[in-house]
Amino acid sequence: MSAAIQLETVSKAYRLHRQQPFLAKEILRRVLQQPSKVELHWALKDVSFEVGRGESIGVIGNNGSGKSTLLSLIAKTSYPTRGTVTVKGRIGPMLELGAGFHPDLTGYENIFLNASLLGLSREKVESRLDSIIEYSGLGDFIYSPIQTYSTGMNARLGFAVIAHIDPDILLVDEILAVGDAEFQAKCQTTIRQFIEKGATLFFVSHSMGAVQDLCDRAIWLERGDMKAVGSAKDVVEQYQASELQRESK
Repeated sequence: MSAAIQLETVSKAYRLHRQQPFLAKEILRRVLQQPSKVELHWALKDVSFEVGRGESIGVIGNNGSGKSTLLSLIAKTSYPTRGTVTVKGRIGPMLELGAGFHPDLTGYENIFLNASLLGLSREKVESRLDSIIEYSGLGDFIYSPIQTYSTGMNARLGFAVIAHIDPDILLVDEILAVGDAEFQAKCQTTIRQFIEKGATLFFVSHSMGAVQDLCDRAIWLERGDMKAVGSAKDVVEQYQASELQRESK
């Protein structure tokens, strides 16, 4: 099985911005040409793994473990400090749905804008336009400016666009927790359909049930380190046992 996603000894550091020192001290430091102290936070540390084409893998861990950083590296919205990230195929980012919409444009206009950013030609968007609008369930609101939409309406339109771009790789971040029960069920059904068609699923979630239900394998991150990788069932059980032990202390 060829790799759709490959990470080789990947680390990601962020500069921590502390409060500026007293002005006189800062002026003196610059006059004396003393280097300023830079503090780094390593969100990921030497992470390596492969995800095969058509494979479904979940990522679990507490807040601050590096899950969102990992997603941003794979989505190419940020780049590693060290190591290499290789992604082969069109990405369907089911992350912050509607984050790329322009508030002054209508939902109709934003379909073309968002789909083009995701790699669809205008001709393909036009051929799928009616289906996208119907899928969103927004009715006549599709001709209203995005700034008048609720968070749920934004998410519906964003998901409707993603559902029609034929991605090779789905990046999913807690999307099953967005919107009402009907929307969540629709999300899960669409994700399953993509998997059945051979798409690769990279799924970040706090829902252990959803990870075991949707994923073949799982990765457990803790404070930037990869604690475990293996079958979804085994890794979830290891993580839950660790959490129980932590709570009992």
